[in-house]
Parts: sequence; C-alpha cells; structure tokens
Amino acid sequence: MMSLSSHDLVEEFPGQAEQIRDLAAADLHFSNAVAAYTEVNREVLRIESEMEPASDEYLETLKKKRLRHLDEIHEKLLRQRHTGT
Repeated sequence: MMSLSSHDLVEEFPGQAEQIRDLAAADLHFSNAVAAYTEVNREVLRIESEMEPASDEYLETLKKKRLRHLDEIHEKLLRQRHTGT
C-alpha cells in the first residue's frame, strides 16, 4: 500500500496557515470552501485507508471534487495576496 498524504490545507499551502485562518474568519465564501475541502478530504482519506468502502469511480469523483475546492482556495489566496482583499 502506498504512503498516504493527509492533504491538509497547511500541507498543501506551507507557510500560509495564518493567511488561511484569517481569510476564513473574514470571508464566509472562503470559509465554506475550506469546510467543503476538509470534509471531502476526510472522506477520501477514510476510503484510501480502507476505513470506509467505496468504488474506484466514487473515489475518483471525490478526488476531483477535492481538487476543485483546492483550486478555489488557491485562487482566493492568490487574489488576496495580490490585492489585499
């Protein structure tokens, strides 16, 4: 079995934990994106660690969903860094 990464946002965006926390506190849409990412990521991790059964197709769907949330979070972090908003 391959080594599993937690894919926590702090792992995905090293050095940006404070920015993520501050932005989540100030922006409801961003906060919801973080919550949605975290929820999907936890489900992926449960399936990958074989704690929860799922088809390969369902797992791939979840991974794509996780990536969409991650892209949205990344976009907002970049925008916030460049514009301060």
